[in-house]
Amino acid sequence: MTVLDPNLATDSPLSVPPQRKDWVRVEPIVGLEWSRALEPSGDIGLATCPADTRRAWIHQAHEDQVRALYRAVLRVDARARAPWWVRALDSGRLASRAAGFAVEDQVNGLLAIRPGWVYVPGTGYGEDGYWEFVPSESGLTGPMAPTTVQLTDAHDGWVEIVPAHLGEIAPTPRWLDGVAELGARLDEVEAVDQPD
Repeated sequence: MTVLDPNLATDSPLSVPPQRKDWVRVEPIVGLEWSRALEPSGDIGLATCPADTRRAWIHQAHEDQVRALYRAVLRVDARARAPWWVRALDSGRLASRAAGFAVEDQVNGLLAIRPGWVYVPGTGYGEDGYWEFVPSESGLTGPMAPTTVQLTDAHDGWVEIVPAHLGEIAPTPRWLDGVAELGARLDEVEAVDQPD
C-alpha cells in the first residue's frame, strides 16, 4: 500500500505512483451473486447428512431462477463452483432439484445404517459433501485417504467410489449405475483395505 504524504512546504507537484493492473481483480457482479446464492444460512460444519446442508438460496429458490443465475455465471466463469445436481439439472439430464436431493438422501440412507461410514459436508460454498469409510484409513502400509462415495454429474448413474489410496493423487473414480449398484456392492467396497 502506498501512502502519499505531500510536503506542503515545497512547490513540487504531488505525483501518484503508476498502478499495476495485476493488483486489482474485479469480479463480475454475477459472480458475487452466485457466491451469495451458494452461501448457506448458518453453519453446516456439523452436518451429518446432505439434508442438513440444504440452507442456501439455491436450495429454496425456483429452479428456473437457479438455472438462469448458474448460466449467467458460467458466461463469465466457466469453472464456477456448483453442486453436482445443479450441473446435472442445467444439462437437462436430471429431472429436478428434488430428484437430486432424492439421490443424496438414498445414498445417505444406505450408508448411515452401516458402521464406519461418515458424512463429510463440503468444505466450501458449492462443494458437494461425500461419505468416507473410516476403517479404510488404516492400511497395512500406514494411514491412507479413506474409501469415498461421492455424487457426480459426470455420468447418469450419479454415484462414484474413490478407493482408499496413499498420497495426494486419488485413483480414477469408479462409476456406479446408481444407488442400487452401490447397495449391491457395499460388502465388496468395505472389504477393500489396500490401494489398487
